Amino acid sequence: MTFRDITPLLGSSDGFARAVDELCARFTASDIERVVGVEARGFIPAAAVAYRLGAGFVPVRKAGKLPWAVAREEYSLEYGTDKLEIHRDAIHPAERILVIDDVLATGGTASATARLIETLGGAIIGLGFLIEITALGGRALLTDYRAESLARY
Repeated sequence: MTFRDITPLLGSSDGFARAVDELCARFTASDIERVVGVEARGFIPAAAVAYRLGAGFVPVRKAGKLPWAVAREEYSLEYGTDKLEIHRDAIHPAERILVIDDVLATGGTASATARLIETLGGAIIGLGFLIEITALGGRALLTDYRAESLARY
């Protein structure tokens, strides 16, 4: 598999603006209250999307990196397991949530993030990705959600 590097996109003011605008356009009519960004590269587009939509930004991080009470979700990777965490007070019941990440690959991180949000009572309106690697089949883990990708390989 070829690594998909987003740094050229981030380094292009026009390209990055266009990507943020396109992600926002796909969810503008959804009254998003919070945008969740997934560690670490997902923080970058997620924060910009949150700003543009007038929503709050919430980070989902690897275990042990958040300084307060957390909810935790373990998930499978191709080579083992990992854990994601979110502050317990970051999402309120019935809040409308948009998840943003850089790449949709196997879907493990995205589905774990969705479970975390739902554990806290959030309503996932959609998931947005800069890139989707279709051969890895990650979309199959997200069939209960609206998932949008700007580029598919």
